[in-house]
Amino acid sequence: MNLESFEKKVEGLGVLGVKVTQHGEEIACRKWDEECRRNIYSASKSVTSCAVGFAVQEGLVSLSERLVDAFSQDLPKTVGEHLEAATVRDLLTMCLGQEKGSLMGAQRPLYRETDWVKLALSLPFPHAPGTKFVYNNVGPYLAGILVQRRSGCDLVSYLTPRLFQHLGITRPTWEVDPLGHTFGAGGLFFTLSELHTFGRFYLEKGRWNGRQLLSPQWVEESTKKQVDNGAHGYGYLFWGGEQGTFRADGKYGQLSILCRDKDAVITVVAECRDTASLNRAIFDELYPQL
Repeated sequence: MNLESFEKKVEGLGVLGVKVTQHGEEIACRKWDEECRRNIYSASKSVTSCAVGFAVQEGLVSLSERLVDAFSQDLPKTVGEHLEAATVRDLLTMCLGQEKGSLMGAQRPLYRETDWVKLALSLPFPHAPGTKFVYNNVGPYLAGILVQRRSGCDLVSYLTPRLFQHLGITRPTWEVDPLGHTFGAGGLFFTLSELHTFGRFYLEKGRWNGRQLLSPQWVEESTKKQVDNGAHGYGYLFWGGEQGTFRADGKYGQLSILCRDKDAVITVVAECRDTASLNRAIFDELYPQL
């Protein structure tokens, strides 16, 4: 793969590294900075989705379980009909029923509350779950909390023997809430190669080095359109994209894009504020070469 035209397109956009694998072989890699671990922001959500998949596989969590049952000790005094109806699945689709995003990056340092589970469930639920797409950190945060409670350990400890060790990822750093619980909606630190390996694991439908680690059905369900978001759809904490792609997507251009029709993964890490131009460069200059 020739990266020259891509490099020209992204000049000045703050791209730090790109890696492309097709048919299991690396076909392109360019690093503009050393490959250290960086915050992958909301691409962390896709790793939390993976953790939920393992928990479902192990019978710890059910997508049909109601939140009022899963979080019975954390509910506000008055539970409205929409919170009453919400399920674990609604935590994964950005259709939880809340009006606006909460627990977002600029909000988290300002909260006086330390129990974010109770805080999140006390927020208004003006919409029926499943009816309105609102990008919101509450869902993936609560999904991560549920896995931690049912497994009895933090998300990093849960995923290490099930995923990270198999993928060759040494125990990573992950942001925690004020009570010390892993913040599943963001704050995971990966290198370019680690994020890329995670994408490859999903391209391989949960199979790695000849072992089926995660249910292929879960991978398929997670990375197909579950709800309409006004664009290419949204799965279980994965974004749909053009050409039928699905991706883990973090702020400022942390992307691992599954191009299943091409049997390929494109991964980028960046410090980019013009992510629309970055996305255009990927699909104009890289994707056509696959």
